[in-house]
Amino acid sequence: MQLSVNGIETFIATGGRPFDASIPAVVMIHGAGFDSSTWALHSRWFAHHGFSVLAPDLPGHGRSSGKPLPTIAGMADWTAALIAAAGATKARLIGHSMGSLIALETSVRHPDKVSGLALIGTAATMTVGPDLLKAAEANDPAAIDMVSIWGLGFKAELGGSLAPGLWMHQGAQRVLQEARSGVLYNDLNACNAYQNGLAAAAAVKVPATFILGERDMMTPAKAGKTLAAATPNARTVVLAGAGHMMMVEQPDELLAALQ
Repeated sequence: MQLSVNGIETFIATGGRPFDASIPAVVMIHGAGFDSSTWALHSRWFAHHGFSVLAPDLPGHGRSSGKPLPTIAGMADWTAALIAAAGATKARLIGHSMGSLIALETSVRHPDKVSGLALIGTAATMTVGPDLLKAAEANDPAAIDMVSIWGLGFKAELGGSLAPGLWMHQGAQRVLQEARSGVLYNDLNACNAYQNGLAAAAAVKVPATFILGERDMMTPAKAGKTLAAATPNARTVVLAGAGHMMMVEQPDELLAALQ
């Protein structure tokens, strides 16, 4: 569906069912350079099992208008505005990578809007290597190569997609290639600059689930466990053998953890 959020025409995937503000809401927030297609499988499960789903293309991403927001705090404020614009009172936030930081920050900046958290592939700080940041700023295709290579676990690079004929590596690259100029750099820079993770975690008032990949090279499980340890009422699930892109690498195991 299309929805105006803070004056930005926003595309929102709803999992194949119309959004209904009268039932529990779930907001699914994608990672740096990606879009709502991240949640193609999982949004449908929630939408067909008693939840209303909002899986937006963040501003400047995918089919949404506007410019990408330059800070995690700004994206968090926008997420709270999204919930209000949809007519919901509060929602469970599910975020991957950059999306996990947005979800975390939203929960402490707008606690009245958040009923729970699920943080996937997360860490208190997401430092971006200077080579990757420089390549992204220059719109060098090497940035996309680095993200896709580091993002997928070892087994995923060998194949094993549950969808016959699809190659997970090329799928990730294609979404990043379709992003507008400057979007990947904007997002990576926002992650690199965010330093409020541990303080935000300590202030979380809702149940939080941390879902980490055992072989995640972008946000190592050790870093995710440190953030979880700082979060009251948190539980941690580590997906054996998974890298950073758990939505495609281990979709069934991820769904079980989210449930």
